[in-house]
Amino acid sequence: MTSTRAIRWRRERLLPLMLMATIPLAACSGKQDTDQSKNKTAQVGYIVADQSSVPVAVTLNGRTVAFEKSEVRPQVSGVILRRFFTEGGLVKAGQPLFEIDPRLYRAQVNQAQANLASAKATADAAIVKANRYRPLAEMEAVAKQDYTDALAQARVAKAAIAQNAATLDTAKINLRFTTVPAPISGRIGRQLFTVGALASASQTDPLAVIQRLDPIYVDMQQSAADLTNLRRQLAAGGVDPGSTQVHLTLDGGNRYPQAGVVQFSEVTVDQTTGTVTLRARFPNPNGLLLPGMFVTASFDQATDPNAFLIPQNAVQRDFDGSAYVMLVGPDNKAMRRKVTADRTYQIYAVVTAGLKNGDKVITQGLNGLRQGAAIKPVASTAPQKIAPPRDGDSKQGAAGAPANKGG
Repeated sequence: MTSTRAIRWRRERLLPLMLMATIPLAACSGKQDTDQSKNKTAQVGYIVADQSSVPVAVTLNGRTVAFEKSEVRPQVSGVILRRFFTEGGLVKAGQPLFEIDPRLYRAQVNQAQANLASAKATADAAIVKANRYRPLAEMEAVAKQDYTDALAQARVAKAAIAQNAATLDTAKINLRFTTVPAPISGRIGRQLFTVGALASASQTDPLAVIQRLDPIYVDMQQSAADLTNLRRQLAAGGVDPGSTQVHLTLDGGNRYPQAGVVQFSEVTVDQTTGTVTLRARFPNPNGLLLPGMFVTASFDQATDPNAFLIPQNAVQRDFDGSAYVMLVGPDNKAMRRKVTADRTYQIYAVVTAGLKNGDKVITQGLNGLRQGAAIKPVASTAPQKIAPPRDGDSKQGAAGAPANKGG
């Protein structure tokens, strides 16, 4: 019993001493691990900057506008008797659309024809009289004044023929206007005046509206400041002219399958919005685009021949919003450089200033990387190397630690 108490007393006295002896060893081990992590060289991936021509893409809001639009209006007054078209259908130029009561205008034609016949008869008599007076006036059998009067009456009669002929032509034109034709080919809307309504040549409302939808226009609005800046760069040679091909995105995110072409830009600025209108022309064979639709147009307005395309994650921002990248500097030290990256193209950031050909831009391992830090640069396209496990590592892995971390 005494020996058991003695053994227990020895254990209680020796255990604190053993624990105190192991504490410095653990502290030394942690400090050694910290020093090793500080001296460890970070491995980073990089790409080589290569200057290239990058399109200056713009995205503008716009609305569709009919290629041609015509308001069908009457040119004579009268009651509408018939309608010859189907609402919403396609019509061709010259096709009859409405018929206005022609009876009054047909009577005017008949009257003009009678007046013309009367004028011709009067003219024939006057001409014969003047011809008879001519030899008599030469023989002085009649007064020369009588011959002069007869000749003047003949000329007045000829003028009356021309006047009545013009009146007849006008009456015939008005009679033709009683049939209202389609001014252009296209799709006609609903009728705004029905059969039995009174149409007037001076009315403000049209009988119907025809719109040509294939092709169709898209009017886009661009800031006058942006357009002026682009023209200044084109004049200075900073950028090259881009493509005029335009692509549309419809309301809802669907892309229009047909590409269009920029036609022109307005020469005036809208004073209320400060924008300039650009017009593009699109094929519309299936009638998918309708006038008044809201669309988004995108096209390459210019090309920057001195830009760099780098992954977007390589561009970082300071607190003031300025952009910078990390480069592989001399002696494999990380180097920070400010750049100008105001836009993107597809999945890349477009750098227009701050880089030069051959710069090694770090794209991987940027987390926590600082200026002047020692790095081990590896090309981003280089394959990852994984070393086979060693005997000691495999035994350690069996004990629960990782056997291979990868190269």
